[in-house]
Amino acid sequence: MTVSAHDVAAHILQREGPMSAMKLQKLLYYSQSWHLVWADRPLFREEIQAWANGPVVYEIFDQHRGRFSVGGSWPAGDVSRLGEIEKATIDTVCDHYSKLTGQALSALTHSEDPWRNARGGLPATARSTAVISLESMAGFYGALAQDAEAEVVDEIEWGEYADYAEDYAEEMRAEMAREYEAEAREYEAEIAREYEDPSQYM
Repeated sequence: MTVSAHDVAAHILQREGPMSAMKLQKLLYYSQSWHLVWADRPLFREEIQAWANGPVVYEIFDQHRGRFSVGGSWPAGDVSRLGEIEKATIDTVCDHYSKLTGQALSALTHSEDPWRNARGGLPATARSTAVISLESMAGFYGALAQDAEAEVVDEIEWGEYADYAEDYAEEMRAEMAREYEAEAREYEAEIAREYEDPSQYM
């Protein structure tokens, strides 16, 4: 059966305990992706969007908005709605991916086709709500499962992804600084226009 991403989030947090919101989002993405391969159907019904920091389920984001980390429970979800097949997928994904940080998982998704193709060539830091299609996830990870030479996630040298995550974080900080400076200049110009004739306020 197809359940809600909230139910899946509840199971992940019950199993793994508190974690960063970014890590939770990426574990949801990989759970959905691999369930499409193993069970030939979606795990949860919500769409996944290709945001700048990687795949995001908006309905989950709406619950943790403004928080860096989330606790060991998710009241909006109900673990009892999950069947054994759904739990098996989530548990297997967590066994392989949960040892990684949210930043490392984000960097990994940035290197894979579903996120990249959904964004259609946008810069890494550009905002986007483009949906990552179920077909792209099933196709990419299905091919990965069939590739005897594919790198197993447990055997990946994560140093390169750690470096990528650090570079990406620096790029994001620079982009935010540029946006802040542009907004500040616009605000100053607006104030200058409003007060260009100070005598009218004297």
